[in-house]
Formats: sequence, structure tokens, C-alpha cells
Amino acid sequence: MSGTLFLVGVGPGDPELLTLKAVRVLGAAEVIAYPVTGDGAALALEIAGAHVRAGALRLPIEMPMAVERAPGQAAYDAAVAKIAAHLAAGRRVAWLCEGDPLFYGSAMYVLARLAGRAQIEIVPGVTSLTAAAAAAARPLAARNEVLKVLPAPLDDARLRAELMGAEAVAIIKVGRHFDRIRALLEETGHAAGAIVIEHATTAGQRVTPLAAFGPGERPYFSTILCYRGAEAWGE
Repeated sequence: MSGTLFLVGVGPGDPELLTLKAVRVLGAAEVIAYPVTGDGAALALEIAGAHVRAGALRLPIEMPMAVERAPGQAAYDAAVAKIAAHLAAGRRVAWLCEGDPLFYGSAMYVLARLAGRAQIEIVPGVTSLTAAAAAAARPLAARNEVLKVLPAPLDDARLRAELMGAEAVAIIKVGRHFDRIRALLEETGHAAGAIVIEHATTAGQRVTPLAAFGPGERPYFSTILCYRGAEAWGE
């Protein structure tokens, strides 16, 4: 394939957090591919839209919101087939990815299917994790502390085991798992030093101590940062 695929991280939500390289790539790409959810939302395009080349072909890729892996894998197969056709025609294609392409990003599935078949360039982006820390004005970890990143959908036994010896923890993909995660953090002693960051870097950004959420309250698009270490900044 004579075209080039760019896997572009567009950051956590604030359009000003796109890198200079991302802006340059989006201004030159002839095809812009991006995930679309079942309700038509296309957050990655909303973030980067102002920098997309005028006249660029837009290639929305509908992604099923299903727990099962098969529907998503089929959607990526179909997406790559469309992208490959443009690459074979010599076009520059940009795949937009919220946050960073390779930090729990959608781009990893595109990369796996096209690696070795096409020229691919990866443009890193600001992650939701670092954006959450910036919003809270709190370090993720310090000195020789170990930072753990835990996806909330993990089962209780795995999460409990990971939390027990952890000093600094970031819990991502919280969503509907909030009540369960809060109970686990209370059990492991992390709750007192935990904060919840919602919609980091956007107009809806909110930073709240975990303890401030009442029964039944559930934050959305959130990351939980926990600290149980001994550094002075954690006091």
C-alpha cells in the first residue's frame, strides 16, 4: 500500500491539548476515520474537528457498545477493510483516537490488523490519566512509588489483590462500576485519599472527593485517583 496511516491521539477532550504534530497531520490527511457510538456520538472528531483538512473525506466507523468482544472485533475488521482501500489508492488516512492511541486506545486494534501491510505513523496524545492528575493538581506518584492503573471492569478478587499493596492507584473505565469500586476502596483503605475526576479538561470537568458522593450518586466519564503513600504531597 502506497498510502500512510496515521494513528492520532487527540487527547482527553480539550481541543487545545492536541499536539502540534497532530494538528499538522490532520491538516494534511485526505481521509479522516473515527469511531462513532450507536447514538451517533463521535467525541474524537468533536475534539479534533477544527483541525481537519478542508474537503477531507470523513469515514465514520460505528462501534457497538457491547461487553462481548465479537461485535467489536467485527467492526474493526470492517473498518480496516475500508481504510486499506484508501491506503491502496495512495491516500493519507488519519484514525482519530481519544487520549493516546496505545493507552487503552481504539488504535491498537487497527494497528494489529495493518502492521506489516502498510506504512503506519503513531502520534501520541495526552492521556485521560495525566489529564485527570492535572485537573486535580495532584501528582500521580512520587520518587520510587509504584503507580498502578486498574480498569474498573476487573473482578473484585483481582482488584482487591492489586489494591492491597498499592501506594498510588488510578482507576479507569469506572462508569457503572462506581458503587462496587467505592466499596473496595473503603475495604482496602484507599477511600480516604481518593478523588474523582469527571470529564477532565472539558467544560463539564468536576473534581470531587470520593467521600462526597452520596448513596446512589454515580459520576460519568470519570477517573478515580487514590493515594495511600507517605510522600508529603499526599497529606
